[in-house]
Amino acid sequence: MTTTPHALTVRVPDSRLAKEATALVRDAVSELLYDHSRRVYFLGALQGARLGLDFDPELLYVAAMFHDLGLTAPFHTSGRRFEVDGADEARRFLRSHRVPEESVRRVWTAIALHTTPGIPEFMEPEVALVTAGVAYDVAGIGYHDLAGADREAVVALHPRPRFKERILEAFAEGVAPKPETAFGNIKADVLAHHVPGFERGDFVRLVLDSPWAE
Repeated sequence: MTTTPHALTVRVPDSRLAKEATALVRDAVSELLYDHSRRVYFLGALQGARLGLDFDPELLYVAAMFHDLGLTAPFHTSGRRFEVDGADEARRFLRSHRVPEESVRRVWTAIALHTTPGIPEFMEPEVALVTAGVAYDVAGIGYHDLAGADREAVVALHPRPRFKERILEAFAEGVAPKPETAFGNIKADVLAHHVPGFERGDFVRLVLDSPWAE
């Protein structure tokens, strides 16, 4: 007996903006990051539907697609956190399409904060759901919140072979050229595991060694 594939209840927006975002990111990132970014959209949108959030699918899609763009080679020497590089590229893309500034701000914030747990969940739905999608796909946070059939349908569209090891390698490759940008954030854990000789920044030493006398 043939099993009918499960139909996802969320769709990629059928708009020029979404199509151009897809084309831009597909050309700029690896298959690993492309599939991950698409899963982030689907998983974030499914979480949004589950929670009854009123979000803009187009903005969520653009933010999801651009969220790891800053890991790629053109940004290895930027000296900035990869999240900011991706957010700035998304902002340029949206402004070139004359998207309203409030929407641009939401997308920028969603990308810039997607590795900063404990804050995005209290912000606008698009901001919260990019982080939720990333957390679900990378770390399995909220894994049982979604129906197994939905999860399997997303993975059928965008498989994740050896994803755990490969995404950590991609994080390390993207951040290692500018290790100072891992100070105070979760990418320091990645570099500690993947880059021999990496030394974490120490906030306590930063305070105690500051030029203040007291």
